Amino acid sequence: MYSDRDTLWNDLIKIQEPKYPWEFTQIGNCGAPLRTAEGWLVITHGVGPMRRYCIGASLFDLDDPTKEIGRLSEPLLSPLEEEREGYVPNVVYSCGSMIHNVSLVLPYAVSDYSSSYATVEMAELIKALKG
Repeated sequence: MYSDRDTLWNDLIKIQEPKYPWEFTQIGNCGAPLRTAEGWLVITHGVGPMRRYCIGASLFDLDDPTKEIGRLSEPLLSPLEEEREGYVPNVVYSCGSMIHNVSLVLPYAVSDYSSSYATVEMAELIKALKG
């Protein structure tokens, strides 16, 4: 959405919709976009068959964030077999991430019973997003 005021948001513009099977049921963001030299990095969650929640990533143009530069075709992070049981099973989910030095640091929750974090080299992630 676009707005000149931070309390009134109109003019909804869809910039992304499900594209891959692991996000066919639902797609959404996991925290605020991160500004990089290559574009806006958006960490996403996708819900696919059997209500399996995975984490993905997309890259959008800095000047026109309605333009998707790239998106991972496979999840960045998926529930492991030992992480599939819990209050809400088969879920990995994040509410935000940060770039520290040359890595993306991605805290995430596992089936609503524990938390962990993953790190990804930014150069490798950007290359995958642009590839």
